[in-house]
Amino acid sequence: MTSWPQFADPLWLAALVALPLLALLHHRRGGSGALVVSRLPARCGGLWRIHLPFYLRLAALAALVVALARPQLGYAWEESTTEGIDIQLVLDISGSMAAEDFQPNRLEVAKRVAREFVAKRPADRIGLTTFSGSAITRAPLTNDRRMLDEILAALTITTDQDGTAIGVALANAASRLKDSGAKSRVVVLVTDGVNNAGEIDPGSAAAVAEGLGLRVYTVGVGTVGEAPIRVKGRDPLTGRIVEQTLRMKVEVDEDLLQKIAQRTGGRFYRATDPDALTQVFAEIDRLERTPLQVKRYVRYQESFQALAWAALLLVAMPLLLGGVGITVEP
Repeated sequence: MTSWPQFADPLWLAALVALPLLALLHHRRGGSGALVVSRLPARCGGLWRIHLPFYLRLAALAALVVALARPQLGYAWEESTTEGIDIQLVLDISGSMAAEDFQPNRLEVAKRVAREFVAKRPADRIGLTTFSGSAITRAPLTNDRRMLDEILAALTITTDQDGTAIGVALANAASRLKDSGAKSRVVVLVTDGVNNAGEIDPGSAAAVAEGLGLRVYTVGVGTVGEAPIRVKGRDPLTGRIVEQTLRMKVEVDEDLLQKIAQRTGGRFYRATDPDALTQVFAEIDRLERTPLQVKRYVRYQESFQALAWAALLLVAMPLLLGGVGITVEP
C-alpha cells in the first residue's frame, strides 16, 4: 500500500501568489510614515516585534488558503490477477541420473534448477511426477510452494526398479492435467536416457497429451559421449562391498524427445552442462507466461482540518503573547 498527497480544489493555491505582495505593501507603508504601536511586553524588544503580528496573520492566511484547496491523503493498493498455468514436472530419477558429468551429479543439478523454477512462478499450480522403471506422482497440482520445494529437495536416485519408462511417465503427467481448467497446461519432462521400460509406448502417451491439448517440453540432460558414475559392487578378492567410478555411455534418445515435443506444440532442449540446464528452464519460464492484470484502488482522506486549526492559532497568537500590533495612517 502506498500513500501520497493531492488537492481536491488546487485553484485556491493561486492565491498564495498574493502573499509576497502583501508583505511588500506592508513594509512600504511602514517606510512611508505609518505608525506601528505594539503592546508586546518590553522584554520582547527589537524591531522584529513590530512586524510579528503581521507575519503571524500572513501565515494564518497561507494556512487558510491551503486548507481551502482541500489537501487529501490518498491510500492506494494494487490487486494483481492472472490466469495461471498448470505445470506438471516429470523428473527422471533412474540410476543413470547419478552420473557425475554434472557436479555433484545430474539429479542434484536437476533438483536445484527445478526448485528455482518453481520459486519463480507463484501464480501457477505445479505438480511433480518422478520415474525410473515406473512412474509415481509425488505431488498433485498445488500452490503450496513450500511443500513442493521440500519434496524436490528430498528426492534421491531410485534403487527399487531401474530403467527409463518415458511413456508411463508422460501418461502419468497427462492424467494429472486432464481435468485442469487452466488456460494453459504444460508438461516439462527431464530425462537422460532412452525408453526401455513400462507398458505404455511414448508415442501413444504423446498422442494422449496432444488430444488433451497439453504442451510438452522435453529436456535431455548429460554430456555427449561418456560420463563417470559411481557404482557399488562386491570385491571378488575380499568379498566386501566397495564403491568405484566407471565410465558409462551417454544415451539420450533425442529423436524420441523431439517427436514428443513437436507433436504437442512444445520444444526439445539438450542440456550438456549445468549452465545449459539452467538456461533451458529459464527459456521455458519465459515462454510460459500469461499477462499480469493489475487493478489499482485509491481511497482519499480529507486532511485540511489541521491547517484550519493552525490558521486559527496563528491569528490568536498575538493575543496569547500579550500584545497586538496596530497600524495608524498619518
